Amino acid sequence: MLTLGNLFVLMLLATAAAWLWHAHGIRERALELAQLHCAKMRVELLDGNVALRKLTLLRDARGRRRLARVYGFEFTVTGQQRHVGTISLFGRHLGHIELAPHPFPEPEPEPAPLPMGKVVELEQWRREHHQGRP
Repeated sequence: MLTLGNLFVLMLLATAAAWLWHAHGIRERALELAQLHCAKMRVELLDGNVALRKLTLLRDARGRRRLARVYGFEFTVTGQQRHVGTISLFGRHLGHIELAPHPFPEPEPEPAPLPMGKVVELEQWRREHHQGRP
């Protein structure tokens, strides 16, 4: 027989499972946003993951205090040193991303311009290359 106490425990377990499931989806969103930001900044996200650091109250863009999840991750510029970064999410919405001070990657060199060629008219080329041929 299902008592009121058993029903309460069952509802509590179901709520905890739903919260964990939702939190996993938010972590995946944080990872996606961190990957996009690292690609934009031309740094490499290491280990391909983010880790929950804390749940805290942070101010959003409007200045209101809201519950935020703060995730940490590591990135590299040169492949030799690890640097830390954080990403804050208000629910599934991005709060801010912060990267630790790091050296900037070398800019990619501009490709050398193609040499300017001589423009040859098609009829002239045909006359020069098809002389003696029918």
